[in-house]
Amino acid sequence: MSNADTLTQPKTLLDAVQYFSDPDRCLNFLVALRWPEGVTCPHCGTTEPRFMEKRRVWQCNSKECRKQFSIKTDTIFEESPLGLDKWLPTMWLIVNAKNGVSSWEIHRAIGVTQKTAWFMLHRIRLAMQTESFGKLSGTVEADETLIGGSLRFMHPDRKAQAKGRTHDGKVIVMGLLERHGEVRTTVVPDQTKKTLQAKVKQHVEKGAEVFTDELASYNGLSKEYVHDTINHAETYVRGRVHTNCIENYWCLFKRCIKGTYVSVEPFHLFRYLDEEDFRFNSRKSTDAARFTAAVASVAGKRLTYSELIGQDAPLGSMVVRGVGAV
Repeated sequence: MSNADTLTQPKTLLDAVQYFSDPDRCLNFLVALRWPEGVTCPHCGTTEPRFMEKRRVWQCNSKECRKQFSIKTDTIFEESPLGLDKWLPTMWLIVNAKNGVSSWEIHRAIGVTQKTAWFMLHRIRLAMQTESFGKLSGTVEADETLIGGSLRFMHPDRKAQAKGRTHDGKVIVMGLLERHGEVRTTVVPDQTKKTLQAKVKQHVEKGAEVFTDELASYNGLSKEYVHDTINHAETYVRGRVHTNCIENYWCLFKRCIKGTYVSVEPFHLFRYLDEEDFRFNSRKSTDAARFTAAVASVAGKRLTYSELIGQDAPLGSMVVRGVGAV
């Protein structure tokens, strides 16, 4: 197969819909991103498998393996009956929509059920989940926010479920943002000193400037960081000391939750954070570059429906990305 088709990539949503309407272009595009040095078997790693053109699958040449595989194997697309002509434009939509895209909108746009669209979007969010190995440096802002509806507006059944959570039924999310750099967010079980400072130490280089509000849980950071605080009851900016950048991120995220997704279960909240983190951290990229980065991350990530809805989790435990029940 030739990679020539991948050289002229779409630059707009209309381009993407037209470009990926051809199955061969979809295949060539994904092969070029997934196997830039040649196709390898995802089961055993053997190179140069035989391509079966009529079925668009490969046959592994290894005597021990001999398995067949497609471009969807070991990706977020695995076992999906939907064609890449629907998957790829949907990915373009979600990675480039500043306030996200609802499953109902995808359902109407590409002609699938709302349940299917919801499952698709969560699988795409898994591809948007990027691992960061380096620590934040320079000037870093740390803050928390509360996500969720107020108990007084909830149905009695929902209110009973929410009472086990802290802060009037809301879930606590912590964010760390390097100025002019990337943001990292996570769901946390509480706002104690042990929890918040552990996150700071995990993600921020020693010696960096760390600006926070006057929450007592941050007291003691000055032992390892240049720590300063801002009292929001008096002012929001004092010279270089402020948390306005991370507050801006919270505004973007809450607009996404309240305006587009409306109702998000705590069990799934980290996936929506991954989505917003991806878009924010690639804010200086073009739509095409952002889309390509997301598609390049589809391999090695698998999410089944039973995993998504928590059927595979132990009874009574709704664990949020290693944080414990919320």
